[in-house]
Amino acid sequence: MAKGHRSQIKRERNAQKDTRPSAKLSYARVSVQKACFVLDAIRGKDVETALAVLEYNPRYASGLVKKLIESAIANGENNLGMNRENLYVAECYANKGPTMKRMHPRAQGRAYRIEKRTSHITVVLDEKK
Repeated sequence: MAKGHRSQIKRERNAQKDTRPSAKLSYARVSVQKACFVLDAIRGKDVETALAVLEYNPRYASGLVKKLIESAIANGENNLGMNRENLYVAECYANKGPTMKRMHPRAQGRAYRIEKRTSHITVVLDEKK
């Protein structure tokens, strides 16, 4: 049983909420493993350096992550009043999403399964102290 009135429970839940600017892309058509190559390259860097790294990274996921970082920067500036120069990539990770299963015809009437993997990519920024 929960203690307190419903408004008190909501107030406590909102007090524990993370106030860092973030952006999330759900159901991205890229596998977690391939997205992590890009995310590992920018983790811990300031946002200007991270955007420069992503600009010249040839991987498909780099375009997705670049848009995510730009969205998180806009969230920090407009919603939380943060300064763009002080922001850095505090967290970035990719979680596994649902897999689309497709069949591919093979020899002698057989069929092979093709798995088209998706991922949920999250980027969390923070201000330098």
